[in-house]
Amino acid sequence: MKKLIYSFALIFMLAVSANTVSAAPTKDKVELTAEQKALVEKITNRVEEIKAMDKSHMSRSEKKALRKELKEMKQQARAAGGGVYLSVGAIIIIILLLILIL
Repeated sequence: MKKLIYSFALIFMLAVSANTVSAAPTKDKVELTAEQKALVEKITNRVEEIKAMDKSHMSRSEKKALRKELKEMKQQARAAGGGVYLSVGAIIIIILLLILIL
C-alpha cells in the first residue's frame, strides 16, 4: 500500500513538473547597463588577446595563470549577465531529495 502511494506521488510530481517546464515562457534577453556592457567588452577583448598568444613558449605556471584568469573572467561575465544557473547534477540531487522525502 505504501509503495502504491509513493508511486502515485512520484508520478504526480513528475507530471506537474513536466507541465511547468513546457509551459515556461521563453527566456527573454536581459538588457545590460553601460557598465556591464563595458565589462563584457573588456573581457571579450582580453579573451581574444589570450587566444592570439603563442602559448608554446610559456612555462607551465604561466599557462596555469592564464587558465585561472580565464575562469575568473567567465565568472565575471556570468555575474554581469545575471540570472540563476543550475547544473544538471544539482537538479538530479534535488529530484533525489524530493523522492527520499516522499
